[in-house]
This record gives sequence, structure tokens and C-alpha cells, in this order.
Amino acid sequence: MTDNRCVYILLTNTGTLFTRMIQTYTRAPYNHASISFDRELGELYSFGRKNPYNPLDGGFVREDVRTGTFSRYPNTTCVIYELNVTEREVEKMRRVLNVFIRSREKYLYNLLGIVGVAFKEPVEFSNSYFCSQFVAEILHRSGIKIWNKLPALVTPDDFRQSERMALVYEGRLNAYEPAPPDSRQEI
Repeated sequence: MTDNRCVYILLTNTGTLFTRMIQTYTRAPYNHASISFDRELGELYSFGRKNPYNPLDGGFVREDVRTGTFSRYPNTTCVIYELNVTEREVEKMRRVLNVFIRSREKYLYNLLGIVGVAFKEPVEFSNSYFCSQFVAEILHRSGIKIWNKLPALVTPDDFRQSERMALVYEGRLNAYEPAPPDSRQEI
């Protein structure tokens, strides 16, 4: 059994008003980040809309690329990255994730944290995260150091700029079909 495993970072752009507002400032092509433990994105987690029809009700969510919020926005574009990790790091990530899963109702969306990123000042509240902060927190608490910054300052574009991320796919989310682990899909 090999000690090497992968996790997947999904960055998306749904084209919603909120995404367009963030994009006006960031100029980044993707402004939402999620983490998955499988190439098929069947086990996908983030901080975002709890209800696809209510953008104001946010928090910890298990996302589904075929239903929920993503299904409301069929033109969602995405990029998927693969991050090589060890089996031990995956175990640590799952332990951290299970804390979120067990207490999912107490978590809120950290809207002020997004403002803090704009000013390069971390705004952190107990039990409150924005999407890229959550993904960075999972990695950070598992001992995976990618950046020299706090998770509360990590943006989706930081994942895109990281040399540790290997491109798997870029295009429309609803067109993604997972390929075998040793191949990459064309852009």
C-alpha cells in the first residue's frame, strides 16, 4: 500500500451577484473554494449557501456538483487541482473535518472575513469561516503548510497560484467527468 494520496481543491465561479461583486475587487477568475477527498468530487465540503435559494443563509456545507447551489447555475466554470498528501495527512484532515460535520449547525459564514482579506487584516470569529479560509484551515490543522499566511487571509486565487497544486481540469463544472488518476483532462 502506498503512502501517497490526493485531495482535490475545486475553485468555482457561479456568476452570481455575490461572486461578481467579489470578482470586481479580486480580478480572479474563481472566487469559491471547496475540498474533496475523491476525484469524482462526491465528497465535497466548503462554507457557502446552506439553502441554494437563500444567499444570506451561509455556513458549513457538504456540496454536490450535480444538485444544490451548483445545479441552479449551469454555466458555473471551475478549475480542479490535485494536491499530493500522505495517508497520515488525510487521516488528520478527516479528523478535523469530522469536528465540522459533528457541529455543522453552530458554524456561520464569515462575511466580515472577506472584508478583512481586502485590507490584509484577518477577521476571525469562533465558528465562522469563509470558503477558502475553511479549506486552508483544514490543510493548516493537518500540518500541510502551503503559504506563509493565516488561513483567514487565504483566497481562492492563492490555491490557483500555488506550485503544490496540479491542474486536473478547467472548464464548465457540469462537463467535468473524472478521468483516471494518471491522466489530465484538456482545458
